Amino acid sequence: MVCTAGPQDRPFEEQHSRTSVAVVVNGTFQYQTSTGRELMMPGTLLLGNAGDAFTCRHEHGKGDRCVAFSYSDAFRERVVSSAGISLSRFRTPRLAPIRKLSSLVARASELLNGGETGASEELGILALVQAIQIENRDALRKNKVEPSSLARVTRVIRMIENDPDLPHDLAGLSQIARLSPYHFVRVFDRITGTTPYQYLLRMRLCRVAVRLRTEPARILDIALDCGFGDVSNFNRVFRAEFGVSPRLYRVKAWRSPAPNNRR
Repeated sequence: MVCTAGPQDRPFEEQHSRTSVAVVVNGTFQYQTSTGRELMMPGTLLLGNAGDAFTCRHEHGKGDRCVAFSYSDAFRERVVSSAGISLSRFRTPRLAPIRKLSSLVARASELLNGGETGASEELGILALVQAIQIENRDALRKNKVEPSSLARVTRVIRMIENDPDLPHDLAGLSQIARLSPYHFVRVFDRITGTTPYQYLLRMRLCRVAVRLRTEPARILDIALDCGFGDVSNFNRVFRAEFGVSPRLYRVKAWRSPAPNNRR
């Protein structure tokens, strides 16, 4: 799904015809449905219930790209039953960009560069399973956020996405948001579900993962290009995020049937 709407476009109401899960890969927007209103950003999962109306607003920036999946009621029920979970509807509009979703987000980002139908179908199943499991486990967090705080955090997120090579320390990011470092961390976490450092690290690791799956460049060069200056620290955080070393991640990816991975 590619959206080109911006602040000048008037939002309009749409409807989920089936249960939906979308992986946000680029951009930001505000998503409102029966379960609430949340800021969507790279790394989040948008959740939609069949029959629910929804509205997307792009008040602070233009455009976004998502990899979206929809599921019949019968299929969703089979997944819920196999997971041993009692869940008839999603109870929250999104899942925050957490570590458990990192591999899914990286694979969704790769799909935007082309991929086989089988790969997208597999990813769609994994997206629904993880959405059900994570939402069932985590306590819902209802946030009341001031519009000014939402605008400040959205501006920072878009800057991180559009200028990934710039140094993004806490002092610099909080200055862009025009908030004190303490207040910025607190507001950022309340809106996004993660801290500024965790979010920035997760986005850098996602870029590394996509390039490992699609490029033959040296792992060290990719890590340096994506903002990691300490190789040992990079290997440690990558393994913590994806469960394997960068080298093993690449080996497993290049053994897959995706066209871009055949060598």
